[in-house]
Amino acid sequence: MHRKVSRPWGSYDGVDAGGRFLVKRIVVNPGAKLSLQMHHHRAEHWIVVRGTARVTRGDAVFLVTENESTYIPLGTKHRLENPGLVPLEMIEVQSGAYLGEDDIVRFEDSYGR
Repeated sequence: MHRKVSRPWGSYDGVDAGGRFLVKRIVVNPGAKLSLQMHHHRAEHWIVVRGTARVTRGDAVFLVTENESTYIPLGTKHRLENPGLVPLEMIEVQSGAYLGEDDIVRFEDSYGR
């Protein structure tokens, strides 16, 4: 697996995968943000290992710092942002019946996707 994929906001690398889980190392560039999105078939656990994440989960917006984590339930609108000056590094654990990249419903996207 171990495949680094570049995105406009940074990159991710597939670290491990199984029947109902997928683990990614995600790097978000300073000032960048992912789309406001949701998934029909998976939930996500986010663990920050470097930097600070601004997380939108439903109507709540909050910060997650190094050695902290948060859970994004299936079907919940969410967004990940890096408000800091250093790259945000995090581990994402996806779990669910289907883990394909096409299970992304975007509501807002800074990059026109």
